[in-house]
Amino acid sequence: MDTEPAASSNAVPTDAARLAERRWQAVARRDPQADGEFVYAVRATGVYCQSIRHAVVPCALGWVLIAATRKGVCAIEFGEDAQALAERLRTRFPQAQFEPADAEFRRWIARVIAYIEQPQGVLELPLDVQGTVFQRRVWQALQAIPAGGTASYAEIVGRIGQSGAARAVGCACASNLVAVAIPCHRAIRTDGELSGYRWGVARKAELLRREGKK
Repeated sequence: MDTEPAASSNAVPTDAARLAERRWQAVARRDPQADGEFVYAVRATGVYCQSIRHAVVPCALGWVLIAATRKGVCAIEFGEDAQALAERLRTRFPQAQFEPADAEFRRWIARVIAYIEQPQGVLELPLDVQGTVFQRRVWQALQAIPAGGTASYAEIVGRIGQSGAARAVGCACASNLVAVAIPCHRAIRTDGELSGYRWGVARKAELLRREGKK
């Protein structure tokens, strides 16, 4: 029976192999200079090469966790327990280097809190979010809904040109980890009723009330 010859131990690495090895060594060192070169998913590898600043502060909806990489905000999450929110972030990014808040990040915190209290216009923040192509299209459609407005899941399907994907749109909303910056609370049922919300339907209703949606 024919067998495939074993690879020679003296084989010269290809350019692709050398590049892959260099990138992996950068991951192992958590080299910040290599940030942005990697194409595999954070969730698949458990590796996150960037430092993260975060804060858990009280707001009108309970506690809110705000976290950011050097690229932008990567989490805005509501909860009842400040410690649980912080622990959830560390579980999500087990390899991250957590750093204290700097002046820029404190400005982002203030912007988020002010928007929760009095939502007007667009919450202008740089974002660093991970998602599929479909999820990103849904999130962009959500960001196009102005404060005080809503859109049904079916309407969002039409806006992204993906017929028959209302359930998938709902899943993309549920996958959003940056509340209010990507305003998934503005997605409602076709009959106008509120549906699920990652951080509780009561918070969804309160956000819409603050935005002036009756």
